Amino acid sequence: MEPFIHVHQYQFIRKQAHIVVNSHANVNDSRVLEAVRASVDNKVTAVFEQLSEEQSRLLKEIRSVDDREKSEAFLLTLKPYVIPFPVVTANLVKKVFPKVKKLKLPAVLEEERKELSYLGWEDTGTKRKFLLACNEGQWHGVYGMFTHVQDKGICMLCHEHTKVGLFMAETKATADGAYIKRGNYICQDSLSCNQHLTDIGRLRDFIEHLNGNKRWKE
Repeated sequence: MEPFIHVHQYQFIRKQAHIVVNSHANVNDSRVLEAVRASVDNKVTAVFEQLSEEQSRLLKEIRSVDDREKSEAFLLTLKPYVIPFPVVTANLVKKVFPKVKKLKLPAVLEEERKELSYLGWEDTGTKRKFLLACNEGQWHGVYGMFTHVQDKGICMLCHEHTKVGLFMAETKATADGAYIKRGNYICQDSLSCNQHLTDIGRLRDFIEHLNGNKRWKE
């Protein structure tokens, strides 16, 4: 069976598995537990447009998760079917960010590729942060000034309460070439952000907004 689970879908399934585990730890009513299992099963299935019988059978194993050990074992069975983030080359980065000179490509470990819905990194010398994503073979990127803040906040992308920074990018706003600044608070740690990102729509909307509403290919 070929990989069919996108990284954000895997992270969503992981959260749902934890819900089942927590329910078994805190609920004694078998009817309530069955309702939780059914709800989780339906939610997991709903994040896929279509599934083969084999794929559906694999995902339904989430119903049998009742403790942390079984949860981890279940997630391990899914890992081979996670679609890894594409390999990023220096030429690709230059193409996506043509106006940026001497841009250093971050090192990405092979095992991290199945943890990434987007690639994010900072250039500490210029205090800029770069976000790079791929959708349907089409690459999208945005960069802007990134200022770390002391207090924790809600990340625009993953909605976790964590250490964030203010990401601000200049966007061409009018036909006469005028620019405005747009942005929001996002995680300082992009890898951690990816591990909590369960809705790719928020990433898409953020990049589209900062790129002057230039839409992703549907």
